[in-house]
Amino acid sequence: MNTISRHFTAGLLAIAGAQAAAESAEAPQASIPFANNGGIRNWHADRDKGLWIQDSRGKWYYAEFMGGTCRGLNFATTIGFDTLPTGTLDRSTTVVVPREGRCPLQSVVSSTGPDKRKKTESADSENPAAREEG
Repeated sequence: MNTISRHFTAGLLAIAGAQAAAESAEAPQASIPFANNGGIRNWHADRDKGLWIQDSRGKWYYAEFMGGTCRGLNFATTIGFDTLPTGTLDRSTTVVVPREGRCPLQSVVSSTGPDKRKKTESADSENPAAREEG
């Protein structure tokens, strides 16, 4: 019986260690203080699947939505951030897209910002002169 207890305890410790390793591999959650009072400088939609947010100091963050998408975000010219009473943007924040609805965040992590290459390619595809071959 003592041997069974030791094996059971060792099994539990192995499971706990595996869970801790998986959690530490994930990016740490970030937050933007005073988001409701000038703490957000800029934002850029990642189609409808995410959002790059720049704080007032110029640092970028990437936010993912619960459920994977936020309908209408890619075409929105304005959005709102429901930060609850704390005023801090974090994974408990909801993004409000006018005429589309509310999109709760699942995570907010530090980022390098929107991919400039994608922006350039997008601009080139919209500009016929940029596609002319010489």
